[in-house]
Amino acid sequence: MHGMVRLLNLKLGIYFLLGSLLVGCATTGSDSAQSDATKLDPLVPREDVKKFSEQSVNDPLRGWSFYRVAPYKKNTAYRLENYQGRTVLSARAKKSSSGLAVKLKPRSSQHLWLEWEWKALTNLDKANNTDRYADDAPLRILVAFDGDQSKLSMKDKMVGELAQIMSGQEMPYATLMYIWAPNGQLNQIKPNSYTNRIKMIAVDVGKENLGQWRKHSRDLTADYEAAYGYAPGNLIGIALLTDTDNTKSDTKAYYGDIELKYKRFSEGKPKN
Repeated sequence: MHGMVRLLNLKLGIYFLLGSLLVGCATTGSDSAQSDATKLDPLVPREDVKKFSEQSVNDPLRGWSFYRVAPYKKNTAYRLENYQGRTVLSARAKKSSSGLAVKLKPRSSQHLWLEWEWKALTNLDKANNTDRYADDAPLRILVAFDGDQSKLSMKDKMVGELAQIMSGQEMPYATLMYIWAPNGQLNQIKPNSYTNRIKMIAVDVGKENLGQWRKHSRDLTADYEAAYGYAPGNLIGIALLTDTDNTKSDTKAYYGDIELKYKRFSEGKPKN
């Protein structure tokens, strides 16, 4: 009996992993968020991350693919909006969880930085990112990396095998997840409750900067080494996720452009 419960919990966890690790696929449905998802681009390898600011609010979002966290969960609604004089992506979550992803052609992670802007309007007071039953966030950006699968623990290999069985696609070797955490310490690295293949980094915390655009510039190699203890492999994907399904909450947030830039050491900016 206990074994069956553990297996069920693992499967529920895998649904989360499938979504957040770029292995989801577009689905159809009756609500507007699901219908809009069918207009997005297929999940195929791309050269770069397409900017929101270069797109028109009158056209479907291009360069990004829909992913579903679980078939029984409501979808978060993502829209291009003209907001404060520029085109950004809005995310409206009503007890929902789904995201957008870009699968990238593999590229070296050395000297590669991730830069973005985002804005949260409300804090999810009931959320706790270390509790699988309360793990929600107004804003998340995920970066997926390749690696040597033979170095994984038996548990993490089993997680990956189950993910592949359920999705038909291979799970990334490792993922960094930058989050606007509801609580905790700034720059705190948090483990995922299901697998060591995901590490969360809190780059904004709580209510302090709600309603403000926050700019971030992160050295991916430095963050990966701090989280995993060794150098990263090639970068293979970017995703974003706004989710409120566990806490049954509502929130709205905004994503500005997300960019990957190679920098020499002297060009690097301090972490924020």
